[in-house]
Amino acid sequence: MPVCFVPFAVCVISRYPYFNALKDCLSCLLVQLRPFKDLDVEEHIKEFAAKLFLIPSPPPGPLHLVFNMKPLQIIIPSREDPDSPIIDLDLHLPLLCFKPEQVLQIMTCILTEQRIVFFSSDWALLTLIAECFMLYLHPLQWQHTFVPLLSRQMLDFVMAPTSFLMGCHIDHFEEVSTETEDLILINIDNGDITHSKMAEEELEIPDVPAQAAETFIKRVESLQLHYDLELCHLRASTDLGELQMRRRAWQQKLNTEVQQMTLQLIVNIFREVKDHLNYEHRVFNSEEFLKTRATGDQPFYKKVLETYMFHSFLKARLNRKMDAFARLELSTQSEEDRLNLMFHTPRRLTMEKMASKRFNPQYMISRRMVISMPNLQDIKLPEGPARNSSLRRIETSVAVKMPSKSVSTFKIPEIHFPLMFQCVHSYYTDFFNHLSKAINTLPPDNSALLARYFYLRGLISLMQGKLLNALSDFQNLDKTDLRIFPTDLVRKIVETMPPSERLQADRKPELKKLISRVMEKQREVMKIDDHVKNFELPKTHMQLDDFVKRIQESGIVKDIDTIHRLFDALTVGHQKQIDPETFRDFYNYWKETEAEAQEVNLPPTVIEHLDKNECVYKLSCSVKTNYGVGKIALTQKRLFLLTEGGRPGYVQIAAFRDIEDVKSTTVAFLLLRIPTLRIKTLSKKEVFEANLKTECDLWYLIVKEMWAGKKMADDHKDPQYIQQALTNVLLMDAVVGALQSSKTIYAASKLSYFDRMKNEVPMMVPKTTSETLKHKINPSAGETFPQAIDVLLYTPGHLDPSERPGNAHPKLWCALNEGKVVVFDASSWSIQQHCFKMGRSKLTCMIMVEQSHVWIGSQDSIIYIINTHSMSCNKQLNDHRSDVTDIIVEKKNGIPSEAYSSSLDGTVIAWNISTLKVNRVFQLPCQNLTSIKLHNDQLWCCTGSCILVASTHEFQLQMKIEHHLKDVCSYFLCFQLFPERDEVWASYSGSSDLYIWNTKDFSSTPQKIHLQDCSEITCMIRVKNQMWVGSSGRSQGKSKGKIYVISAEKKTVEKELVGHADTVKALCSAEDRYVLSGSGKEEGKIAIWKAE
Repeated sequence: MPVCFVPFAVCVISRYPYFNALKDCLSCLLVQLRPFKDLDVEEHIKEFAAKLFLIPSPPPGPLHLVFNMKPLQIIIPSREDPDSPIIDLDLHLPLLCFKPEQVLQIMTCILTEQRIVFFSSDWALLTLIAECFMLYLHPLQWQHTFVPLLSRQMLDFVMAPTSFLMGCHIDHFEEVSTETEDLILINIDNGDITHSKMAEEELEIPDVPAQAAETFIKRVESLQLHYDLELCHLRASTDLGELQMRRRAWQQKLNTEVQQMTLQLIVNIFREVKDHLNYEHRVFNSEEFLKTRATGDQPFYKKVLETYMFHSFLKARLNRKMDAFARLELSTQSEEDRLNLMFHTPRRLTMEKMASKRFNPQYMISRRMVISMPNLQDIKLPEGPARNSSLRRIETSVAVKMPSKSVSTFKIPEIHFPLMFQCVHSYYTDFFNHLSKAINTLPPDNSALLARYFYLRGLISLMQGKLLNALSDFQNLDKTDLRIFPTDLVRKIVETMPPSERLQADRKPELKKLISRVMEKQREVMKIDDHVKNFELPKTHMQLDDFVKRIQESGIVKDIDTIHRLFDALTVGHQKQIDPETFRDFYNYWKETEAEAQEVNLPPTVIEHLDKNECVYKLSCSVKTNYGVGKIALTQKRLFLLTEGGRPGYVQIAAFRDIEDVKSTTVAFLLLRIPTLRIKTLSKKEVFEANLKTECDLWYLIVKEMWAGKKMADDHKDPQYIQQALTNVLLMDAVVGALQSSKTIYAASKLSYFDRMKNEVPMMVPKTTSETLKHKINPSAGETFPQAIDVLLYTPGHLDPSERPGNAHPKLWCALNEGKVVVFDASSWSIQQHCFKMGRSKLTCMIMVEQSHVWIGSQDSIIYIINTHSMSCNKQLNDHRSDVTDIIVEKKNGIPSEAYSSSLDGTVIAWNISTLKVNRVFQLPCQNLTSIKLHNDQLWCCTGSCILVASTHEFQLQMKIEHHLKDVCSYFLCFQLFPERDEVWASYSGSSDLYIWNTKDFSSTPQKIHLQDCSEITCMIRVKNQMWVGSSGRSQGKSKGKIYVISAEKKTVEKELVGHADTVKALCSAEDRYVLSGSGKEEGKIAIWKAE
């Protein structure tokens, strides 16, 4: 009797793409099934499925799970972070099947959302190749149909009219290609990329932007893609497990390199999108973005900008999402990019870029030949097709390589069969005990691994029905790694918890707060505003508020005061509203001028006279001057004459700081009076004269504004003033160009802000202030209005081998309103990280507790812990019940040993810095605790009514300074210790007096120092043998901030520094060499002072 064989298949379905792990599991299953008879096979498969069901998926981070599936050890990899995909396949497979240029072509097809079909004779390759390309896109995501395997019966799916990515067997290639049009057909077996034959016009696949493509191809060519070459110098392995681990380690390293390479490609393609975003109004100016792309790159961007994928990408950028794209973009920013964050000047080519552009053949054809420069060298066409590269030159010689992160493994205990209740219970008990042992033996500073163990133990407790244990473990994630906290899971636990267990949870303060926080988050969930608008010119008349919004959306200028002056200029002689035609003319003139300036191409003989960061912002027409005939050029530093003749030359007219006088006059020529501009400088006896004719009045306004802006910038040590003056003169130019009426010069004069200030308000800065002030910076740069500086922190630089050298620089941390933090590189005062948020409440204090961690206290009662390497918050302390007001660190032998934090309700908590556990808690007998200091194992606590002194070990009260003023409404505002002099310095609210007590005799009357022109002392800091005191006051009805430098020995004011136009709200010291002060919201700037 013939034997009939029936095919038998086992299919494993998982929510997670563990391709290699599940392939290994099935391979083990095949080995295990061989000795079994038919009836036993089904039972064994059930046990196999049950075993996989009991294996948890690891949380994101540096921990992989390992379990035994004889004869192999199976590894379940974790994703790198919560936003990253799981990668458990060989990412280099497409690089073995396609040339780098073809990979880029396929990436283009995906990015432009084509209808794509992969073909192969190997069914397995279809899924793996398609999945690899999905991972190459990260953090962009394919938004359409994705079916990597189509059977013969499903081929009609390729008739779908929308975008899709599908795959089918090579046998169906002819059928699909002839019966369906407009498809991209990709043959994995031979590497061909074709179009379906029924398309009337052949589809054009645009090229990836040239510079991004060049970098990608070079990096692909540098990869070692063949494992056999890696094995050549190694001994042969006789152990299957060792062989498996060796291969896995090689694959993991290669996967990391491929990930970094493809991420760099995505960043290089879309890096400059951020320059055309308006975050306040969620607008993307696609038209201007396209204009700034090289001609050869524009077909690519035109298609990509219309896709759903790009739209989602824009939403993430506008939400300031800190994903893989944002992190790489930030870490590879140039110094110029960081300075642009601070100054936001109109886009122009620097001399450095102009010089490199001249010698780059890809730049030899200008996009728009607008400005006629005198006697420039002939432009020769390059050989081959004309293809402009993108405006940013991407460094191709240096690959961006991130340090590899170490990964640990955790062995899951054996699962015993048959799977009855006792066996499963025993498995979970063993799992829980293994995790507990790992937690107890792990050093507390390894918080990343601790967090993963707590997470897994919480899951196991949940499976055992121990809900309170699960909540306790999940609560520990606050202090180990907040990013993996399972909010939705915890909420479900709370909602389904039996009343008896909920009552037990509410009796534990830490669990009660956890439950309250999670449930409140659900109530507070606000709909995220994720719309994206494309910038459009207005179609109706605009009042002031609408005009402000439209100008901000356009990206021309953000500052509200400047826009108000522009509104006044454009409405001179009219009703106070602007019609769409005027707005369009102004906008077009501004953009045309910007585009023309990009094409200015100065000869090398001129460039060598200018600084590398100078830009030409305006050129006059060709005019006659007493220095010769030529064009007057304006940069941010000077005026010079671009002379005409045999060869264009450079003649210095004046640096703005050297100008002594500017006049607009006329000179006689026959019967005419020709308008002439005269500029007198300090360094030359000869007065520069230019017959500017109709341009004279405008250039007169421009030169005076730049002169006044430069003087103010020098006097106040604030380079932003010259950038503001530049913006003002370019707005003047656009107003004159757009209005074309008899009142244009008067209208433009409305924008002469600094020149008017020079005439109306004395600009003299006191000599002491000028000598002590070194620099000013603006953390609110790019915002629509200034923001108050609530806290400042300086952290010294240190070199960590795992970091980029730039991260070793000292940093200045600045807390703004609503939980915003801006970080500056203190070696260059450029912005290192722009605005990351710690909650939504006001931040009250910051301190560097360890070299790698900054603690930030907030009015929302939370202490946020920032990792200074990743510049992200992944831990927080929730033990306070009121506003956190101060944090200090106790050091023993120079090493941080304990941290103390205080809250407004009078609570002081002592923390173990390494474990983040509470060592001691102390409740003061009074509230309104605003600050604490530490000296000789004594804690000094400033409350509204008194200053209390307690021992740090037992928190027992030892001394007390009573409020001694007769005014019962006043209260202690701030204080400082001078332990070497046995003194405590303090101030009261509403008082301009500083009081000094002797710490050995609190009963004696305190010494008083009166501060002139002071309404209230707001902050103070000790620097060497001086006390620097910040204050608030008023002058001519306006707020002002003054800093008093007081000698601790003489008790006299040595300096009065007038550096702020609003209250001094924060002070900090930079290694006792500099003092930094931050002001209120009227000014919102940081001043850097030299400490002597």
